[in-house]
Amino acid sequence: MASLNVGSLGEYLREQRRNAQLSLRQLADAAGVSNPYLSQIERGLRKPSAEVLQQVAKALRISAETLYVRAGILDAERERDEVETRAVILADPSLNERQKSVLLQIYESFRHENGTGPGGEQGRQDGGDAEPSSKQ
Repeated sequence: MASLNVGSLGEYLREQRRNAQLSLRQLADAAGVSNPYLSQIERGLRKPSAEVLQQVAKALRISAETLYVRAGILDAERERDEVETRAVILADPSLNERQKSVLLQIYESFRHENGTGPGGEQGRQDGGDAEPSSKQ
C-alpha cells in the first residue's frame, strides 16, 4: 500500500520537538496551530500544508525546506512554481515575444546553473555559450 511520507515527517517533528525540549502544547502555541492538530501530524494522521510546516519550522528553529522534503511536497511545489513563473512571463502584455523567449532562456539557464533545471547538476558551471567571443 502506497502511503504519504507523513509518518516519517511526524517522527522527525517529534524528535526535533524533544531535542528543543518543548512539549507538544508549547510547540503548538509557538507555531500557532492547535495542540490536537499538531499531535495528529506527529502521529502521521494528518499531512500539514506548506504554511503550517513553515510555522512549525520557525518555532523549532529548523529549515522549513527540510520539513517540505520530509513531507514529500518540495518537488511538487518547485514544479508548480516553475510552471507559474513561466505562465506569468508568457502572459505579460508589456513584453514582446522575443523578450519573453529571451527571459525564459535566462530563467532556464539560472535554474540549470543552480542544479534545478532539466539535467542540472548541483554546482555545474558549464554555461554553453557563456564564453566571451574572441572579437575585440
